[in-house]
Order: sequence, then C-alpha cells, then structure tokens
Amino acid sequence: MQLSMRTDYALRALFTLVAHHGDTPIPIIELARKNDIPKRFLEHIMLDLKERGWVDSVAGKRGGYRLAKDPASITMGEVVRHFDGYLAPIACVSVTDYKCCSQESVCRFRRVMLEARNVVAKLMDTSTLADVMRGEPVTNREVSAVQGVDGEGI
Repeated sequence: MQLSMRTDYALRALFTLVAHHGDTPIPIIELARKNDIPKRFLEHIMLDLKERGWVDSVAGKRGGYRLAKDPASITMGEVVRHFDGYLAPIACVSVTDYKCCSQESVCRFRRVMLEARNVVAKLMDTSTLADVMRGEPVTNREVSAVQGVDGEGI
C-alpha cells in the first residue's frame, strides 16, 4: 500500500490541526506553509475534509480551519479510505476495489496479501488521530533498521 499525495497532504493538515487543537482557526496559507503543500491543492483537500465533517472553516481576516471533531473519533483508516478508497495491497483482496484475477483459484501469494491487508486495516482502523499524535516521529535510524531478509526491497 502506498498513500497518494492527496492522502499524505490531508493527513499532514489534519495532524497540524490536531497539534493546534484550539478555538483559533489556522489560515490556509499557514497550513500550506507548515506542511509544504501547494496552497491551491490544499484548498481542495480542505474542502473535502470539511464536507466530511472533520474540519470547520471560519471566514474573515482571522479565519482559517480547525478540527470539527474530536481527534479520538477519527481513525487513520477512515482518512486513507476516504481519499484512496482502499487499504489492500492488490486488487484481488480488496473489498471496495476488488478486481478479478484469472489466477485466483491457484494463486499461492494471494493469502499473504490478504493477511497483509488485514493487519494494515486493523492497525489503521484502531489508530485514531489522537493516538497517533501521542506517538513520537519515526527516526531515520528506525527506518534503516534491517527487517525481513537483509532489508532488501523495503
């Protein structure tokens, strides 16, 4: 699974709002600058987040965006599915974006992909924005720590 830029940007903006979680709205220009997102692209994303009920907007000179829901009630899974549509690594194990494969009845690796989908979905669906915000940012050392077989292809 790889997140689209749209999902990545939406999550960046949401986490900035979670960190700021107050009554004072954050202007879109500040959200764009803090998160290194093109303002025009962010405008569309924020309208989508507002339509979903996750953020509110305030008009005027001191206007901007703020969270409309408690960050403990929004999961990573909801956000990713809203923007990307699915969490499955391949289409033949997706519920929402299923595509038939001619090899389904004999495929051996499909089970691993199904299990990967289930692990990712469970993690994403149980990780609220509030939970994730309490965690620490990942370090480059953690990323480069060898996993699997010699870490190849990770």
